[in-house]
Amino acid sequence: MLRSVAVLALDQVAPFELGVLAEVFGTDRTADGFPGYRFQVCSPDGAPVRTSSGFHLTPNADLGPVDEADLVAIPAHSQGTTVPGPVLDALRRADARGAYLFSVCSGAFLLGEAGLLDDRECTTHWRYVDELQRRHPRARVRCNSLYVQDGRLLTSAGTAAGIDACLHLIRQEHGSATATRLARRMVVPPHRDGGQSQYVEAPIPKAPEAPTLEPVLEWLMGHLDRTITVEELAARAGMAPRTFARRFRAETGTTPHDWLTNQRVLLARRLLEETPLSVEAVADQAGFGDAAALRHHFSRRVGATPHSYRTTFRDRAHSS
Repeated sequence: MLRSVAVLALDQVAPFELGVLAEVFGTDRTADGFPGYRFQVCSPDGAPVRTSSGFHLTPNADLGPVDEADLVAIPAHSQGTTVPGPVLDALRRADARGAYLFSVCSGAFLLGEAGLLDDRECTTHWRYVDELQRRHPRARVRCNSLYVQDGRLLTSAGTAAGIDACLHLIRQEHGSATATRLARRMVVPPHRDGGQSQYVEAPIPKAPEAPTLEPVLEWLMGHLDRTITVEELAARAGMAPRTFARRFRAETGTTPHDWLTNQRVLLARRLLEETPLSVEAVADQAGFGDAAALRHHFSRRVGATPHSYRTTFRDRAHSS
């Protein structure tokens, strides 16, 4: 169970990305029923560090908490940041003892410098993916992901993708209901579909006269249990199927099928966590049709079978 968080702050740390970690893990919301964490910001000697915005901030610890934290987080830092040897050693020890390692944006470069990206899947901001791959050729860099989890290693793309990754970790550790409540408090979506390609420069242009698909997406969310075709959705949007498919990717960054499958998996997670429904009933309510289809898609996207996910989540709930 996730109970303690240590955030590394070196010279030229990015204040927004550090703030994301502080907002999610450092803000005490226990009075409202949210989990609480021992949250500490650490620098090599506990001394103030200069941010990439020019002001200084004062951490509340040296590297000591890094050796004990359940989660060690690395916000973005400027590319020229010098990483002291003791920091790299602390990251390696954290990895060796099985702590979560979590980088936001260019924080992945610190993990790479510690040798912790070798033969592991990872990501960073789309502007830096080529450089990350060049510096660390053994890393399996995924250029189009908002975040990537490889075992206990979690890396996110730029800036706001750090929020997505934080909510993913909260969902994994504390369940979908807690992650959704926290997202609502932060006024952000609990889950974003698509990858970084929807944010790179020169995106697919939106025609000024093209209507938004928000009404269609809202309708979809209320009818996930139904068998739905692209043709039906296109008709509801008043478009030809091919035009609808292009518009859908432009607005969501993914295909209708992939978006719908993601939403159905999220619904299945919530039903497995919060209800005693059988796997077959969950499959029916989430729109998968049968348990075999649910197991296939659930295992691919969550990394566990529906049965093992329910068992693991209940064990965590009982131990918290």
